[in-house]
Formats: sequence, C-alpha cells, structure tokens
Amino acid sequence: MRKRNSVLATVAGCALIAAAALPAAADTAAAPADTPATAATPSGAAVPADRLLAALGGCDQISQGRYRTDRGAPANVPVCERGGVVHWKADLDIDCDGVPTTHCNSRTDRYFQPTTAFQQSDGRHLNAEELPFVVVPGASGVWNYRASGIRGGTVAALVYGDRVVYGVVGDTGPADIIGEASYAAARALGIDPHPTTGGAPSGVTYILFTGARAQPIESHAAAVSLGEAHAARLVAGAAAAGG
Repeated sequence: MRKRNSVLATVAGCALIAAAALPAAADTAAAPADTPATAATPSGAAVPADRLLAALGGCDQISQGRYRTDRGAPANVPVCERGGVVHWKADLDIDCDGVPTTHCNSRTDRYFQPTTAFQQSDGRHLNAEELPFVVVPGASGVWNYRASGIRGGTVAALVYGDRVVYGVVGDTGPADIIGEASYAAARALGIDPHPTTGGAPSGVTYILFTGARAQPIESHAAAVSLGEAHAARLVAGAAAAGG
C-alpha cells in the first residue's frame, strides 16, 4: 500500500485517536448492535453523483497548505469545506488494515496492520474487507480533522464516476498524505481493491458530513441512511442558494 509505507505514522495516528475525546455529534443513526457489517454495493441513492458534486461548489480551503497523494508527489490537494461538509478530491489507495480476512492480511498486503484508529462497538478493530470507510490524514499543522468535528464514525460519501458509496471515517494515515479508503469502499466504487496493486490514480471525491455519525461505527446501514439524508440536504441547500 502506497499510503502506509510508514508503520510508525499509522501507530502514532492510532495513539492520537485513543487519547482524543470529543462531544457527541448532533446527528446520529443507530442500527441493532448485532447487525453485521456487510459487503458494500453502490448505494443507488436518490442523489446522483453529478448533483452531489455540483452541490459542493468550489473549494473554500480550510487546510493550512496542501497534501500529497503519495510519497514524492507534489502537494496539490487542499481540504475544503462548505456548510459543515468537508471534502477533497484525490486518488484512492487501499486500506486493508484491521481484523485479518481472506483478502486483507499480512500475506496479501506487506504493510498490513491488524489495527485501525477506531474500533467497533465490541472493541474489535474494523473489517476493511466488509466495511466501507475513509482514511483521514493524521492531525498536523496542515489540518486537524478533529478541529473540523470529524471523528470515528463520521459519515462519508465517496464519489467516483457515476457511483456514490456511503461509509464512515474509520482510520487515520500519515499526516502529510491524503486519498485512501477501505477495500470494501474501493470494491463498491468499481475500483480494483487489491491492497498492493489496486486503487485509482485520481478522480475520487471524499465528502465528510461533520454533523452525522453512524452508530455503531460498523453499521453500513446506518451510514447509508444518514449519508443519503445529508446528501439530499446538501443538494437542496445548494439549490436554494442558487448553486
């Protein structure tokens, strides 16, 4: 995996999360505690990809600088915000960290780590093969995701081509690199999810709804329900504002 070529960065990111305590998000959706995570599929949401992207408008940059998409790449990706929605456009590298599974383990991914920055309601680490989730850069002087109201379980939408997939914030990565999501998220977007040879070189939009949090974090159904509602709200607000 290109993003996580620093094990120390990943471990440090997890430690930072464990120490952080934030107020509860205002908008949550819950699913039964025994609802298992399921393989992701395109949402079929009422809000099409093109309308969701149009509603974001331009970039009101909130990051104090820009991110690289890979080691050695130029730093040209800003983090933007509109009305409580944080977004950026980058590549997509595959995060296979968390509980070992058939496709995500130390044999398939040389950078595999059995931990994620955020954990399920039962204390286990997330399942990247089943749960669509987004990776945010570790907090730094460029951008501190916590200051934007983002934490584990914050609802996210990923847009690629004409597909929209909803998930959650589930892991953190290096503090200077952006553009990563779970195996399940990539598969749902129609992107090759292989942890070492898969991914997309560009064209993926990451949208984080800071006022929404899925509970429990492993419930894809909760993320989809909240994600669709917030996407519709974003589009309606943009239309009311005239674009």
